[in-house]
Amino acid sequence: MEKLSSLRVYLTTIAGAVCWGLIGLFIAPLYAHGFTAWDVVAIRAVFTFVILILLMAAFYRDQLRTKLKDHLFFAGGGIISIAFFNFFYFEVFSQSSLSLAVTLLYTGPLFVTLLSRIFFKESLTIRKICALALAIAGCALVVGLLPFGQEDVPVKTLLMGILSGFCYALYSIFSKPVTKRYSGLTITTYTFMYTSIFMLLTSDVIRKTHQFQYADVWVSAVLLASVSTVAAFVLYTSGLKHLEASKASILATIEPIVAVVTGVLFLGEHLQGWQVLGIALVLYSAILVATRRSKAKNLSQAGLTLKK
Repeated sequence: MEKLSSLRVYLTTIAGAVCWGLIGLFIAPLYAHGFTAWDVVAIRAVFTFVILILLMAAFYRDQLRTKLKDHLFFAGGGIISIAFFNFFYFEVFSQSSLSLAVTLLYTGPLFVTLLSRIFFKESLTIRKICALALAIAGCALVVGLLPFGQEDVPVKTLLMGILSGFCYALYSIFSKPVTKRYSGLTITTYTFMYTSIFMLLTSDVIRKTHQFQYADVWVSAVLLASVSTVAAFVLYTSGLKHLEASKASILATIEPIVAVVTGVLFLGEHLQGWQVLGIALVLYSAILVATRRSKAKNLSQAGLTLKK
């Protein structure tokens, strides 16, 4: 039962990353209708919060009760992490390439591991370091930065890409302290409540409501919110509840793989040999993370048996 439970936790976390990886399918139509990156973040936040609050009010009303002091974590995750990591990520994509945007975003696990060491005293083992190295190298191969490299990138673009990874990492840091007190659904709902408020105050999306006369804008917005946000964050946060923040973030590096596979299946893109190698490296990094705990449990159980 313990192995089944552990496997379910890992699969839940990975499923959240898969939902994130599908985001490209839903934001393209919004850009086509003249929405900016900041507008798309606002649309994502508002639609997500509406879906979540309706779901909570209908089926999980008792989970809406929270302590006021914990709203500092919800607000921090919603504004500092969600709003800004999306903005920096979308801006790098618009100024350079998706390859660069995704790769720089996935410096996130490195930041999570370092921040988790500082704030949560999580151990920094050789296995984690190796898994991180494999995950980052694998991501670079999958998105095409290796083996041929990337043309010169403006310092401003590079800085925004690194900031996207840093802000992305902060979601795990803000969410981890409250995962023992609330469900993933509760955390995600209140996080996006603060994201929505912040984005409505700072974006131009309200002045572009006339764009919602188009059916594909509504379809894209709803799918962006329901699949690549609600499902993604609830699944990832649920996994985070039972995992170290650093482990969860490394497992989530499957997201760029999903993005590449989506391109192959739906956008007519081709998968090169080095991308297959990259996929293998990222998957192996996830295996390194997932098997460590199982081995520890087996050793512990063996020790108890010897004592008996």
